[in-house]
Amino acid sequence: MRVTFVSMTTAHHADDWYASRMRGVAERLAARGHDVTVCCAQWWDGDHPSFDFEGVTYRRVTTDLAPRAFVLRLPFVLNSVRSDVIHVATQPRLAAPAAKAAARLRRTPVVGEWWAYPDDATPPWRRRWAARSPDRMLVPSRTVETTVRECGAAADAVEVIPDSVDLAGIRSAPVDPRADIVYARSLDEGANVEEFLLALAELRGHEWRAAVIGDGPARPDAERTARDLRIADRVEFLGALDPTDQVPILKGAHVFAQTATWAPFATSLLRALACGCVGVVEYQADSAAHELVEENPRGSLVTSPRELADEIVAAAGMERWTVNEAYAPYDHDAILDRYVDCYERVVDDYGFF
Repeated sequence: MRVTFVSMTTAHHADDWYASRMRGVAERLAARGHDVTVCCAQWWDGDHPSFDFEGVTYRRVTTDLAPRAFVLRLPFVLNSVRSDVIHVATQPRLAAPAAKAAARLRRTPVVGEWWAYPDDATPPWRRRWAARSPDRMLVPSRTVETTVRECGAAADAVEVIPDSVDLAGIRSAPVDPRADIVYARSLDEGANVEEFLLALAELRGHEWRAAVIGDGPARPDAERTARDLRIADRVEFLGALDPTDQVPILKGAHVFAQTATWAPFATSLLRALACGCVGVVEYQADSAAHELVEENPRGSLVTSPRELADEIVAAAGMERWTVNEAYAPYDHDAILDRYVDCYERVVDDYGFF
């Protein structure tokens, strides 16, 4: 199948959760033998209009991250690419209707991927146009599904496909027992890692070791908070680690705490749960993390650092695991099957019109 992705920004431009998710899907499709192209702003050196990387062909739409120019030039670039299906990111919002206009001329179905960010200042009419343009809209969670339906997408056009993790890699990874409790996320303005540290401070009288995985502008404040709470000697800040480096630490831990205020899908939490951790999630309105623990016997939902501390103590009575096979449906291959199935269905449906 010839799949064309459209995304102005890619994981090569910046550390963006959505862009990283799209890159993973594109590269895994290519590894399966599909013909994959990504239409994007240029991120490679040189003046050549395309660049092959990890089996994926990247085609330049613009040289810079210029949303207006990207939207205006996109139809011309798509017209030069042979596609069975176009998978477009809805950021910038007008990229979706622009892709739809080009696809209509070539009778190619369009699958949208809703990119939702906190404090989205995009005018409502652009969000509505983006939500209604694709033939099928993909979202990573029910939380994001609610957002896109509020923007006008038809209920039967929205499909939830969660993020994925490498179950085979988790099964074969070693165990690193350095920490009992782990927090993992990019330490940006939505990290809310202070809530995790406040919960740990409630447990000074207990024996535990904790690790914070991630880096970003909020890290200095988090380290200062740990010192102020007098727990810095028991909390190890490990910086940013690749998933393969995180897995042994997660397999050695017993509890994973999720306190971030924003998460379209809590991938780090999913990875920890697959590694056998007990998951404790502090509910946040703009986070989908609660969806992974609501009906999970090895997970719980809390609303404050005090409750988080109580659940960490309660988790001590649960058996330690190093893998949880209940998360096999979230394996990379299983989730990729769902993408391919979606593409095949939208291609078949498009043939009726």
